Amino acid sequence: MTRFPTANIADFEASPALRQLLASLRAQHGESVNAIVAYGSCLRSGELFDGLLDLYLISDDYRGAYSNSALVLANWLLPPNVFYCEVAHEGRTLRTKYALISRLDFQKYCSHARFESYIWGRFAQPVSILWCRDQTSRQAIENCLLEAVRTFLGSCLPSFPASGSVAFLWSQGLALSYATELRSERSGRAQELAEASSAHFAEVTRLVSGSLEFPFSVYNAGGELCYQAQVPRRRRRLAAANWMLRRGLGKLMSILRLLKALFTFAGGLDYIAWKLERHSGQEVVIPERVRRFPLVFLWGFCWRLYRRGIFK
Repeated sequence: MTRFPTANIADFEASPALRQLLASLRAQHGESVNAIVAYGSCLRSGELFDGLLDLYLISDDYRGAYSNSALVLANWLLPPNVFYCEVAHEGRTLRTKYALISRLDFQKYCSHARFESYIWGRFAQPVSILWCRDQTSRQAIENCLLEAVRTFLGSCLPSFPASGSVAFLWSQGLALSYATELRSERSGRAQELAEASSAHFAEVTRLVSGSLEFPFSVYNAGGELCYQAQVPRRRRRLAAANWMLRRGLGKLMSILRLLKALFTFAGGLDYIAWKLERHSGQEVVIPERVRRFPLVFLWGFCWRLYRRGIFK
């Protein structure tokens, strides 16, 4: 069976602080947790204590993961729920922003069953499976990750030429996906990530070649990995409209998830300000009235940040 090429960073995964954190998360959400997956900037840098470690907890179901019925409902209506956790180890603090999603929702959101690219756009990128309950759980997660790559390529290829370099395919595909969310990164970030993870993207593209909904293959030309795709004309005609709809839907869903996180993420507003400052280089100060009544005043505050160009 095909294995997804997950990142294996020995020093990262062997960290006592990380093991302590994973044990804490499993204790909080019980035996329902069957896998914990890392992605994002800390995984790319290999530095655990740099910012917030991004994790996904995959659970059997939501009822088994929570004792609070409101959290069950929120996770079911708009996956995932996002939380904050930290552990102290030898004078340093390991912090994580983690999301929880059920195995069935994760499977659905990694596939063409979900129009929005929020999940399949993330998990086509490099990840590390930090813990799995058993081999069956690990294989199920790897299958979802491979499906995320198929969905990503199947959704992006209709927007691109019939042939070209795999490097171009991923850099432009990531740019399409990033444009569907409220992002504070500078322009060119997708290109940087595609170049930094070029080996991963080349490998997963090879893995799924021949398994898309239309003919797709890869080949080497002058030392560069290239692709050839025979996308049906109807899909090409719909491609621009589909990504325009994803941009509108994705930004709306980003706002809704942001509002929901205000009630699940300890220090959520301060985290948002920190992340926006980190990526934009501009100071972000949360007004007191936004802290006191976020559902009332957050909208205008976000609009002013948008007008300043802090996120897109």
